[in-house]
Amino acid sequence: MRATLSYTVLRLAIFVAALGLLHLAGARGILLLILAAVISAVTSFVLLARQREAMAGSISRRVTSVREQLDEGTKVEDVD
Repeated sequence: MRATLSYTVLRLAIFVAALGLLHLAGARGILLLILAAVISAVTSFVLLARQREAMAGSISRRVTSVREQLDEGTKVEDVD
């Protein structure tokens, strides 16, 4: 959960930074939003690779845990 939250906060911070820099450069309106989204997406992809991997690992551990719990539950049901 912590990895997901930090990744999301960092993505938003990169978007806001791109938005601010483009605004200072003179972009306005919908062009400002589109350029900020594209620039922040590319920047996040490069800079946040390690965070993304940590988030993926966190999610896969949770999925594995849930699968193990389901398997334990079906084993208990099967024992009669």
